[in-house]
Amino acid sequence: MKIQIKEIIQSLEKWAPTAYAESFDNVGLQLGDKEKYIEKALVAFEITEEVLEEAIENQAGLIITFHPLIFGGFKSITGKNRVERVLLRAIKHDIAIYAIHTNLDAQLMGVNHEIGKQLGLNDLKILIPNKETLFKLSFFVPQNDAEKVKKSLFEANLGIIGNYTECSFSTQGTGTFKPNESANPYLGKSNEREEVKEERVEILIKKHEIGKAIQTLKQNHPYEEVAYDIFPLANEDLATGMGQIGELPAAMNAEEFIQLLKKVFGTPCIKTSALVKKEIKKVAVLGGSGAFAIGAAKASGADAFVTADLKYHDFFLAENQLLLCDVGHYESEQFNKFYITRYLSENFSNFAFLTSKVNTNPINYF
Repeated sequence: MKIQIKEIIQSLEKWAPTAYAESFDNVGLQLGDKEKYIEKALVAFEITEEVLEEAIENQAGLIITFHPLIFGGFKSITGKNRVERVLLRAIKHDIAIYAIHTNLDAQLMGVNHEIGKQLGLNDLKILIPNKETLFKLSFFVPQNDAEKVKKSLFEANLGIIGNYTECSFSTQGTGTFKPNESANPYLGKSNEREEVKEERVEILIKKHEIGKAIQTLKQNHPYEEVAYDIFPLANEDLATGMGQIGELPAAMNAEEFIQLLKKVFGTPCIKTSALVKKEIKKVAVLGGSGAFAIGAAKASGADAFVTADLKYHDFFLAENQLLLCDVGHYESEQFNKFYITRYLSENFSNFAFLTSKVNTNPINYF
């Protein structure tokens, strides 16, 4: 079965909209034509020359990578380093490259949820909820047309608050306007002020939904000129953010917890802060570099915080309040390629998604 690359992209971005990627990140289609039809795609943690050869051998037309291959710009591409060599050879073999990174980190059902599940954590919640992703759409519509317009927005999956759908609030009032000679008014006459019984409708939308909300509103609103406002909210978005926190099925001491980490992440050793005397029950996780979240983990009441890339001085921040565990960057995120493959295979049951067999971890332990 052949499908267009853009179909895969649409599915991935429905799961993890690019609007939630961190500002430093570079996600999305990095190389290739989204209109191209392909028969196979390879999912990898990151792209090395070995991963590219694997894609060539398997005749994959697309590589979906967690770590982006391209982060910055180029003044030339001559093959002087790994990234340039991969790009040149990928272009030669017409292999597209797509990156899904911190936008997947930020999802409730994303990277950190999978880490939590691997550790057996229950009742997982976002550790650091986003605070700049919620908006309120407010618009004015004739009372007789209000239900039609609201229904169109709800059918576009807008107005969702947690486990509740079709959420809105309306107030009634009187709207005034005077069309000029160039207007084509739905109500009223040119150069005469019109008074109309209207509803002001408010619904909650997310950052990545703003464009869809405006388009849907204008397509279904009767007025030639639609009056609407979009307000940014300071509310926490409990469905997106960094890290997650949950609870182990049963409490264990620090030594037992460290052995669990070694087993789950498949590593012979991990770095930790001083072993806490209390039992470990509540655990925060954040795949990849997570030093910035130590304060949030402590504030949440976590007994342990599992992450990676901690520096020497970061371990002092534990202050015997929780156990800091650095399991390694690759180790903490190694499940991602399997998680992404599983998601795509469930959404494209007749298409071949392959998981890379290459271990790309550049760090060795002796």
